[in-house]
Amino acid sequence: RDKETIDMELQLKDLETVDKKLDKVKRAAKTGNKDAQKEEAVLLKLKAGLESGISVRALEFSDEDYLEFVKPSQLITDKPVMYVCNVDEGSAVSGNDYVNQVKDAVKDENAEVLVLAVGTEADINELDDYEERQMFLQDIGLEEPGSAKLIRSAYKLLNQQTYFTAGVKEVRAWTINVGATGPQAAGVIHTDFEKGFIRAEVIAYDD
Repeated sequence: RDKETIDMELQLKDLETVDKKLDKVKRAAKTGNKDAQKEEAVLLKLKAGLESGISVRALEFSDEDYLEFVKPSQLITDKPVMYVCNVDEGSAVSGNDYVNQVKDAVKDENAEVLVLAVGTEADINELDDYEERQMFLQDIGLEEPGSAKLIRSAYKLLNQQTYFTAGVKEVRAWTINVGATGPQAAGVIHTDFEKGFIRAEVIAYDD
């Protein structure tokens, strides 16, 4: 119910945006402008979907139409979504009927569904000893804390990754897009590093 309420509010907001764009584009399309006619067709498809209660991320477009007309519109229901299901200790590993309902409801969306037993993990985090925390996690069938799963899922959803710089003084993590080049990765540290980039020495994490 909560998901449906939020979806509806966001879809109505997107519908408002699409309607405003459609008013402008229709005028240009009537003059025979081919690009405007293509955009009008995409906007009408968006409008029909939103009016039917379908979020933009669940609608299908060709790569060309998506990149040219849908993505630049920055519609809220086109953005990637993560659903975090907070369950009891017994459902921490495989979820429950409610989790299955959420998974079924979002199967057509570009969405991550994560299952966390937040209350149980909060209790485990009260323990001072790392080994003890790991032991309790394993007792409920988990290999790692939920926070680690949450971070990794968020990075995957946003197409991001981490690289580290290591020196005598400190080791630091930097966030970059998956597929970023060496110079682009250097630019995250400082724009001058990207402009004057010469080379990078890359070491595998395990090494």
